[in-house]
Amino acid sequence: MKLIIAYIQPGKLPEVKQELYKKKIYKISVTNALGCGQQKGYTEVYRGIDVEVNLLKKVRIEIAVNDSFVDATVDAIVAGAATGTIGDGKIFILPIEQTIRIRNREKGSDAIG
Repeated sequence: MKLIIAYIQPGKLPEVKQELYKKKIYKISVTNALGCGQQKGYTEVYRGIDVEVNLLKKVRIEIAVNDSFVDATVDAIVAGAATGTIGDGKIFILPIEQTIRIRNREKGSDAIG
């Protein structure tokens, strides 16, 4: 079992969801996030003063999958999120030690579904 965490551009979320649905991956969690990476932000003028904005809006997607779905999930995220420019995002893959479904106490890969 793995936890896949991806940070992507907010505008690419619909495309990523479509790609995930094509691969039969339906269970995702999405939260708004702020972050910066290689693009380092930008400068804008606010009330006549230059302001450096270095925390940019991102979307964090978390998907718990069984091992057999890891490659399909990563491929779907890349297909939906990639533009070929700096700031497309990152994907992290972490091991899951245990999963428990609260409703009926199923454990392990059965709980992920």
